[in-house]
Amino acid sequence: MKTCALVGAADFNAADFVARREAGAFDFVIAVDAGFAHLEGIGVAPDMAVGDFDSLGYVPKCRRVSRHPVKKDKSDMELAMEKAVDWGHGELVVYGALSGRLDHTIANLQLFAKFSERDVLVTGIGDDFAVRLLTGPDVFELPSAVEEGRVSVMSANDMAQGVIERGLAYSLDDEPLSNRTSRGLSNELTGEEATVAVEEGTLYVFYPLR
Repeated sequence: MKTCALVGAADFNAADFVARREAGAFDFVIAVDAGFAHLEGIGVAPDMAVGDFDSLGYVPKCRRVSRHPVKKDKSDMELAMEKAVDWGHGELVVYGALSGRLDHTIANLQLFAKFSERDVLVTGIGDDFAVRLLTGPDVFELPSAVEEGRVSVMSANDMAQGVIERGLAYSLDDEPLSNRTSRGLSNELTGEEATVAVEEGTLYVFYPLR
């Protein structure tokens, strides 16, 4: 499965990006509008730039540029994620999408769920946390390198069914989880192997990067 990194305009976890890139985790890198400046700042030339470039302030020089009008029905991030999937990438790692304007963050989380429901593996990277989308039936094993910290599991649907949490301080055992509750917030890693599963529906699994 090919993996594409997308870099948006919000706060950029450059250290995580560089570590994954040096480990060979990315097959393709897309700069999303002002995300181009983030990459330029660390000396990385993306494979493609997508956007209307109103935030960047200029049309970047890049191997591939997909320019769109400012007045449009889809955000630059949605257009970039569509481009990544159209180019055959089954896993997306998204940077610069989870801080700054709250409305942009919510819109991006909605996009993450949309693409997860299209059988795309989606992970959003924040400053010290990540969010993995999980669409049932599926199981997610949290990274073993992270042994402590808080894990939050929330439903992206009206009701997710068959939610299971194992290896955390508080367990869920084949239970429903609504998107109108705070249940699932701030569970804790215990140093054991931790997994989250869902039978039907889509979950946001927030977990620490370190």
